[in-house]
Amino acid sequence: MELKFFKKSIPTLIFLVVFSAVGVTVFYHLLKVDNRLKIYNPSDVNPRLVDESMFHIQKNHTIADFSLVNQNGNIITNNNYKDKIYIADFFFTRCQTICIAMAYNMSELQEFYKNDDEIMFLSHSVTPVIDSVSVLKEYANRKGVIDGKWNVTTGSKKHIYDLARKSYFAVLDEGNGDENDFIHTEQFVLVDKERRIRGYYDGTDKNEMEKLKTDIVLLKEEYASK
Repeated sequence: MELKFFKKSIPTLIFLVVFSAVGVTVFYHLLKVDNRLKIYNPSDVNPRLVDESMFHIQKNHTIADFSLVNQNGNIITNNNYKDKIYIADFFFTRCQTICIAMAYNMSELQEFYKNDDEIMFLSHSVTPVIDSVSVLKEYANRKGVIDGKWNVTTGSKKHIYDLARKSYFAVLDEGNGDENDFIHTEQFVLVDKERRIRGYYDGTDKNEMEKLKTDIVLLKEEYASK
């Protein structure tokens, strides 16, 4: 009797084991999906940060093509960041307020990731006429910028301001990038290898920098699982 019962129970036990294994696998993958960083589109951020020309974009937003000049006088484009994760910000060399903490935190991040070839940094001057290549070079030397790791850039003011408003959604102030326009933001923006925005962080806040590091771990895990 007991033997017959045991034999009849074997298929049920096998089913339960298989079902449990499948269930655990599915649950694990669901958790992994939940842990993936958000992909930001214009509809996902404060409308005041988004140029009205971008309101209609609901998905597939990416950082626009750019052409800038770095601290060494080299042209820097999207190609320099191909297949890289990078952190972008907007600053100016004469800033005596938020930029001081931002530069310190960016330097700390650079030190933390200096041996990680997947991670790079990109700073845009919001006073590009004043921040010439020679000024940026002196600034880069003071901040310990590593060439090839962190590009501190200047360029066309309109181009930089369009990037801030239409690509990175980093500033609240409205404007058209003319000589009277001025932007000032503490935002650090995390950009993935597909040029998509994956996070915003207060570049003056140490706790936010720890969150940024945690998010980079998640982003790298996402790529590793592909």
